[in-house]
Amino acid sequence: MAARFAPPRYASPPPRHPGGEEAARLVVAGGGLVGLTVALDLARRGVDVVLLDEDDTVSTGSRAICFAKRTLEIYGRLGLGARFLEKGVTWNRGRVFHGEREAYAFDLLPEQGHEYPAFVNLQQYYAEAWLVEACAATGRVDLRWRHKVTGIENRPDGARLAVETPQGAYTLHAEWLLACDGARSFLRESLGLPFVGQVFRDRFLIADVVMQADFPTERWFWFDPPFHPGQSVLLHKQPDDVSRIDFQLGWEADPEAEKDPARVRARVAAMLGPKIPFELEWVSVYTFRCRRMERFRHGRTLFLGDAAHQVSPFGARGGNGGVQDADNLAWRLAAVLTGEAGEALLEGYEAERIPAADENILNSTRSTDFITPKNPAARAWREAVLQLARRHAFARPLVNSGRLSRPWSGQVAAPDAPVLREGQAEWLLRHIGHDGRFTLIAREATPPALPGVTALMLADTPRPGTLHDHSGLAAARLGLAPGEAALFRPDQILAGRAPAADRAALAALHAKALAR
Repeated sequence: MAARFAPPRYASPPPRHPGGEEAARLVVAGGGLVGLTVALDLARRGVDVVLLDEDDTVSTGSRAICFAKRTLEIYGRLGLGARFLEKGVTWNRGRVFHGEREAYAFDLLPEQGHEYPAFVNLQQYYAEAWLVEACAATGRVDLRWRHKVTGIENRPDGARLAVETPQGAYTLHAEWLLACDGARSFLRESLGLPFVGQVFRDRFLIADVVMQADFPTERWFWFDPPFHPGQSVLLHKQPDDVSRIDFQLGWEADPEAEKDPARVRARVAAMLGPKIPFELEWVSVYTFRCRRMERFRHGRTLFLGDAAHQVSPFGARGGNGGVQDADNLAWRLAAVLTGEAGEALLEGYEAERIPAADENILNSTRSTDFITPKNPAARAWREAVLQLARRHAFARPLVNSGRLSRPWSGQVAAPDAPVLREGQAEWLLRHIGHDGRFTLIAREATPPALPGVTALMLADTPRPGTLHDHSGLAAARLGLAPGEAALFRPDQILAGRAPAADRAALAALHAKALAR
């Protein structure tokens, strides 16, 4: 068996003024995946951050394990992409089974020429531990473990937080507060901000199972398998010989009874058969929820991740959506705090991430409706679709075992492609947004110089100081004709296109993207 993860324990710093008051320009509440990601992103942009977390370690259990290509690209920009590829389990393919037979297989990234795959499976605790290390290395993130927020007062000039620690309590005034304290957000509840949406009448059991089995590195989903009749099951491989298995239980199941180790072992043994030994590492039961806050910004308090929105686990939209919240907000807030832009720039966070959350919720709701039919007619339709999918391609898009995470359809993220720089093999995305600035890419033309913008030429033939598009994939994926330029925001999202010779038009795109 592979070496098992040893959860780190972080020291809890004492209050600087026990019983007194402190002030901070920016506070992140919640040291999970999203809170650590946004803290690291801001720190790399030169912003000092105070991060509060009520625990002194990383998350327990695998939790958000499927890191999508766009999320991997974000972590690549933050300097962690290589660690995900090295440790994680890479996969692009999946299979859907109906009963004992395969209904169909799919490939999420059939084309070549990308640094990152469709998905990497990795236990969330690894990602969080790496993020803690990276935050500490910046020297700009004040990590305060076992500093629990017990009260909040929202004010026009920020938020006044009551904080308790093992060494005493204190008050912290935050000019800006990022609420990343999860699905049971204390901050959201304290401010009386409700969720809007649905809680579905179904439950699933999660089991992290340590075993050495001959399953391929693919996503396998069963409808009505013989080892769990009438229900659904999902299987994912993870590092360290750990597999994640989700068993549908139904609404009437008793969550506490289902977590009994003997009961879980019986379910896993029925699935694996008598020849595969296994151990249980972590067990949990969850309920499908698809809902969000009406607004994500409340004065100078902004909500991200599960604190702002929740989706069903199938489809890997929760953790990925939260990381993309952080990616969208960090550059905006950094621009406001450094004086590059006014507070109007923050309006774009809600304008983009609320529709993105709605899209995730819509896809997640449709998946839930297919996995858990609400009436006999819906179940009969599902059975017909699954049977047709075995032989007929037209039925396969109708099968919904979880529409897997994709970036919000309302914007265009920069594509990746292989390029050469002075004859050395590189990736296009490594040149977009990695310096924290806007990026202007012009094909076969000299891009104009704009303040705060990194300018690059994409060349069809080798030239000094350019990115050589030796395969033609970069221009094709960017959709750039010769003489055309594309401007990308610091989060690698397309801001617009214009002729490379039209400096005024490109400057206007830059100003618009900064909400000037």
